[in-house]
Amino acid sequence: GRSGREIGVPADGTILQALLDAGLDVDYSCTEGTCGTCITRLLEGEPDHRDLVLLPEEKADNIVICCSRAKSARLVLDL
Repeated sequence: GRSGREIGVPADGTILQALLDAGLDVDYSCTEGTCGTCITRLLEGEPDHRDLVLLPEEKADNIVICCSRAKSARLVLDL
């Protein structure tokens, strides 16, 4: 989103790990989708939510980047 950067995520990797590998400073803690520390605003795309913390009404605009994936070819996050 704000940064204008495009970062690829390997099929066997996580969004969180791809962002960290690219040098972005993002908050995280559990890496299992249970704490909510890495909840990130979702601006565009279709997520595959795999977390245990987001409420149904929160899933349209947020993603837990440590465990969730993309159903669409591209996700745009507010970073």
